[in-house]
Amino acid sequence: MCLPPPSAPEGRQCLPPPAAVKRPDRLVLGPAAGQGRPDRLQCQGLKAVNKIGLSSERNYSGGHVTFVTVFTTYNSDPAETGKMSSNVVTVGKHSYSKVGRSMAILNTFITFIQVSMPRSNVIILTDPNSKFSINYGSAAMLPIKGNYSRGNLMLQRIRSYITFLEQKHMELETVKDLNHFIFTDSDIAVINDLGHIFKEYPHCHLALTFRNNKGQPLNSGFVAVRGTRDGIFKAIEFFKEVLEAYRLKYMKASRMLGDQLALAWVVKSHLPSAFGKFSGHEVFTGEVNGASILFLPCAVYNWTPPEGAGQFHGMPLDVKVVHFKGSRKRLMLEAWNFYNSTSELSDMLCLILRSGRTKYDF
Repeated sequence: MCLPPPSAPEGRQCLPPPAAVKRPDRLVLGPAAGQGRPDRLQCQGLKAVNKIGLSSERNYSGGHVTFVTVFTTYNSDPAETGKMSSNVVTVGKHSYSKVGRSMAILNTFITFIQVSMPRSNVIILTDPNSKFSINYGSAAMLPIKGNYSRGNLMLQRIRSYITFLEQKHMELETVKDLNHFIFTDSDIAVINDLGHIFKEYPHCHLALTFRNNKGQPLNSGFVAVRGTRDGIFKAIEFFKEVLEAYRLKYMKASRMLGDQLALAWVVKSHLPSAFGKFSGHEVFTGEVNGASILFLPCAVYNWTPPEGAGQFHGMPLDVKVVHFKGSRKRLMLEAWNFYNSTSELSDMLCLILRSGRTKYDF
């Protein structure tokens, strides 16, 4: 019950705060952006008129590719994952607790890679105290000590990347096969082969993705590292500089933004000319503190639903990665269910294109 304060005029009512708007718990279809543009995916309903061109791993001979992501769960017990609770959500025929849906997103991340790049594998960097397991032959967990609390996760992610790369640098003494690395968020869908990055740009040590966003022009959810001795060493030094910038300048930033602000600061410190190219759509290279960096457009290598409806003007026909940032995790699971039932990747992308304007319940 809401009572007026003693000083309130007689008859004045104290109203309760407005209720939070309930976000959709099912897909909401809207118009598909980019219709009428020949270089964008064209959709009639959920049917693709022009197909996304899929490359083949068979034509790639530039070395093995390993995907690396940082993942942990909070207050979790595997025995509780499937139980009903107040925060249960339903996607298709499956119901998930809060931990269960995080695991479903991780599993979907892995299965998309298995479809698009079946010869690749996935390494999950995690807190040694994490209580979850992965049942995919192509995926493995690698515990790395650190502070994986929610507020520190982005900072820890950089530290875990550095520790992982230092281990790989040491292993080069005994490993002969070339193995490249792509560090990503776990809420992405790889829908096309990415091995060509390392073959077509043989002199680049790292690859970052850019967009036309003044505050956050670089997205930290996709970083590629060449698996040579020089490539790994340059990546370690680069991540160390990003970590230092984060620690000194951006500790008070929102917990999901500090690493991206630090990433942009490091690049701008060494290569200010890059910022004049982020409004374009062309791949370019530049040197950052001795490391040769390949800059890839987010529109192709880190496509997101809201930006697809906005600055990307739809979905390019050569899109490689879809990133379900923010409250679009439901869409990631729904998209996989659709693909699993139809085996039509281009049609699935129409579903994403038409559904991505909406912020969902998770």
